[in-house]
Amino acid sequence: MPTPSRIDTDYRERAWRSLGEREFDVLIIGGGVTGAGAALDAATRGLSVALVEQRDFASGTSSRSSKLFHGGLRYLEQLNFTLVREALKERELMLTRLAPHLVKPVSFLYPLKHRVWERPYVTAGLTLYDTMGGASSLPRHRQLTRSKALQMVPALKREALTGALLYYDAQTDDARHTLTVARTAAAYGATLVNSARVVSLKRAGERVVGAKVHDVETDAEVDVRASVVVNCTGVWTDDIQTMAGGRGRFHVRASKGVHIVVPRDRINSETGLILRTEKSVLFVIPWNTHWIVGTTDTDWELDKAHPAASRSDIDYLLERVNAVLAVPLTPADIQGVYAGLRPLLSGEDEGTSQLSREHAVARPQPGLISIAGGKYTTYRVMAADAIDAARADLGSGVPDSVTENIPLLGAEGYHALVNQLDRLAARHGLPVWRISHLLNRYGSMMTELLELAEGAADLLEPLDGAEEYLRVELVYAATHEGALHLDDLLTRRTRISIETPDRGVTAARSVADLVAPRLGWDAARVTDEVAAYTARVAAERESQEEVDDLEANAERLAAPDIRIRSVGRALD
Repeated sequence: MPTPSRIDTDYRERAWRSLGEREFDVLIIGGGVTGAGAALDAATRGLSVALVEQRDFASGTSSRSSKLFHGGLRYLEQLNFTLVREALKERELMLTRLAPHLVKPVSFLYPLKHRVWERPYVTAGLTLYDTMGGASSLPRHRQLTRSKALQMVPALKREALTGALLYYDAQTDDARHTLTVARTAAAYGATLVNSARVVSLKRAGERVVGAKVHDVETDAEVDVRASVVVNCTGVWTDDIQTMAGGRGRFHVRASKGVHIVVPRDRINSETGLILRTEKSVLFVIPWNTHWIVGTTDTDWELDKAHPAASRSDIDYLLERVNAVLAVPLTPADIQGVYAGLRPLLSGEDEGTSQLSREHAVARPQPGLISIAGGKYTTYRVMAADAIDAARADLGSGVPDSVTENIPLLGAEGYHALVNQLDRLAARHGLPVWRISHLLNRYGSMMTELLELAEGAADLLEPLDGAEEYLRVELVYAATHEGALHLDDLLTRRTRISIETPDRGVTAARSVADLVAPRLGWDAARVTDEVAAYTARVAAERESQEEVDDLEANAERLAAPDIRIRSVGRALD
């Protein structure tokens, strides 16, 4: 059984010291879902593992996706059966064995526009989709008349469809899922350090033997020794390959995907929607008390850490979704906006919608493995392939991957607790929906949160400015989930930054005051964290008023980076 994982400031200090005190089998660069998955894969094979992440866990692409575990209907249409079959198998594993507390079924309505040929065409595709991944716990697709479809989605214009099909996929909070993968890796012995940036790779001749790592919080540096370094940095893949002094075996191109978040009452529907566009597809995804609408798919060659959504991106989404809505969405309806970068394998001439979503693994030189491409759903397969490739530098005797049989933290005991919802709610004086909310974010680790609130009943009160969350969830993020900054708390440990009309500004001060004693913040640090977060929100709002990417990028970068400011504090 894994050791319970509490990633707090004491853990981080110990983890940082251990980076320089031992030689690891595997050093993983990148704390997104692929890096976290690789750490879990390696640790459960019995290897010693360190993972370093320059910002926060899931701070890049892995917190800014469409939040789906899906096969991908458009990949099926492109006849990419291998990718779809692999992804559907992973979806089922997550739903039933590995993360049933985090990954949930979600339905989508596919409106039909053409009377004769389209229904049999889509039916054939969805029949394949239902069956090609093997046994599935999800219902099979259903045929709907126009009347039945409009009963299910009254928000649609009657003329926008001639009929419809309903099919099922799965969704997750991507940032929470990635964090749970990382914590599970730590529970199996991996050493994890966020705010730790690789500044150079260490070499012995042409062999990579480790890395120099900079602590962004304290300005310290350490040399980390490892038998193999695994580059899981997504859109930063080429930067690490260049750092190694080689050209690499493949290159990664960034594609920007923008999503908008609107309140649930703005679209009257019992189900999600999938709409065809001229380039790809558009999703309208149920998200608790909101809808997520996305995504765009455009080249991005500007700042990788803070991709900016422009007015053109937002207008594109509104125009496409309003084409089928009886009551159109307006910019005033939008509560949240987020932009992420897909790491696509480049080398083709087509637009980014056509670039490969399959992944590639390469060993460009001894001691270095790079992995890139792929999609969120197949992270576990990607991670296993990366560690398989690392065998060349680890010698014989490395076991096969076992993560197909390793539930994530919180999965064990989850179903039993679901059966006790009413009793748990009564015991803790909370509504049933609150306990359900906690179970679907933490699974059986919910008991750790409730223990924090023993003797501190105020922690079970709603958070000012974001009442869907309890105060204890923010404390737990600081004491167990490795949060170091206010931005970590409001953007990834919770999703307050995209779920509240003010994007978390009202909650910022109360959250900072709440976690200050746990994170060792004084009054000046609290003020600095709140100011930095408020400036970030303002910069994002300004960037979303700019028409083109260049101006939007400039506006977004006007806000100070709290992790860069950390170094300034450390030097004072």
